[in-house]
Amino acid sequence: MADLFSDAARERAGEVAPLAQRLRPRTLDEFVGQQHVLGEGSALRQSIAADRVRSSIFYGPPGSGKTTLARIVAASTGAAFEELSAVSATVKDVREVLARARERLGTTGNRTILFLDEIHRFNKAQQDALLPAVEEGLVTLIGATTENPYYEVNSALLSRSQVYQLESLAPEDLAVVVRRGLEEVGATAADDVVDLIVQRAGGDARTALNIVELAAETADGEITAPNVDDAARKRPIVYDKTSDAHYDFTSAFIKSMRGSDPDAAIYYLAAMLEGGEDARFIARRMIVLASEDIGNADPRALLVAVAAAQAVEHVGLPEARLNLAQAVVYLARAPKSNASYRAINAAMRDVQERGNFSPPAALRDGSYYGRKLGHGEGYIYPHDDPQGFDVDYLPDELKGTTYYTPSGNGEESTE
Repeated sequence: MADLFSDAARERAGEVAPLAQRLRPRTLDEFVGQQHVLGEGSALRQSIAADRVRSSIFYGPPGSGKTTLARIVAASTGAAFEELSAVSATVKDVREVLARARERLGTTGNRTILFLDEIHRFNKAQQDALLPAVEEGLVTLIGATTENPYYEVNSALLSRSQVYQLESLAPEDLAVVVRRGLEEVGATAADDVVDLIVQRAGGDARTALNIVELAAETADGEITAPNVDDAARKRPIVYDKTSDAHYDFTSAFIKSMRGSDPDAAIYYLAAMLEGGEDARFIARRMIVLASEDIGNADPRALLVAVAAAQAVEHVGLPEARLNLAQAVVYLARAPKSNASYRAINAAMRDVQERGNFSPPAALRDGSYYGRKLGHGEGYIYPHDDPQGFDVDYLPDELKGTTYYTPSGNGEESTE
C-alpha cells in the first residue's frame, strides 16, 4: 500500500513541482550556458558523452547548473547513481552507500557515481570517510558547492578530483531560460520585460524561472513590468561576508582604488555595504591602501582614510556610507605611489635575512654613559652644519643601500 502511495506521489509531484524543477535540462543539448567548461570539444563534455567522468567538484553560485549537470551525468551514465545531501547525510549514510557500491562492483561489476550536494557542509570526518573509496575507485564522487572548494574540501579529496568552476549565467543565456519558462507556463512578455526578468534574476536561472512563474500567475494577460516587480522581491545579491564574495569584492574594491577608477570603487563599496559587510573592515582596508598605494604622493590620503574610519565609529551606518563614499572617491583620484610600501618591505627583508646591524657609533646614545663608550662622537648636528644632511646614516654594513625611491607622482618629489 505504501508503495502505491509513493508511486502516486511521484506522478503528481511533476505536476505541482516548481517551474524550475519541471524545466530542469535532461541532456547537454538542453543545458544553457557554462560554455567555458561544456563547449564543444571540452574535456568535461567529452567525458560525459563517453561515460568516463572522473571524480569532480562543481563549484559556482546558486542557479548556475551544478545539480542539473550532475543529474545529466546520472542520466547519461551506465553506472549506478547514488545521491546524498550533505545537509542531512551522516557518516552512516555515506558508509551505507559505499557498502552498496562495493557489493554492486563485486556482484555485477557495475560502477557507482555518488553525487554529494552541498559538499562543503560535510565536516572533516565525513569527508575522510569518502577518501578511501574515491582513492581506490570504488565510487566516482561528484560534489556540488557554492563555497570555494579549496577552502572547504579536504586537500586529499581535492587532489583526486577535477574542479570545475561554473559562473552566473550571462544575460543572453538567462534570456533563453526565461523564454523557455514563458512557453512552459503559456505566458507572453515583451522583450523589455524579458530583459527586466533577466536583470532581476542576477544570473540565477532558478530565480529567473521563479519570477516567470509568479509573474504569470498574477498577470492579467501579457506579463508586464509591474508583474515582474511584484514577483521579484528578492534582491539579486550574492554576497557572503565570510566567504568567497567577501574576498572577491574586497580585492576588486582595493584594485579599483589603486587603479584610480572611482566609479568601480564606489560600485564595489555599495555591493559590500548592501551585502552586509562590516563598515569597519572596509575602513581598515582603506587606511592600509592610503599608505600602501598612495603614500607621500598625497600625504592627506591617510588623514582622509583615518577620518572615514572615525566617522564609521561615531556615526554608524547607514549615514556613514556617505563618509566612506567621500573617502573612496578621494583615494581613487589621488596620485599613486607605492614607494613607502616597497621601502619598508626591502628594509624588513634585509633585517630578516641579515640581522639587525648596529648603528654607527656617532648615531648611538650620546648621554653620559654612552659617551663613556665613545658613542655620539663625530655626530654632525644638521641644523648647525648642513653637511649633516649629506651623511649616510645606515649601519656600516649597509652603506650606500637605497630603500626609498620617490615615485615623482603628486607631492612625492624625486628631488
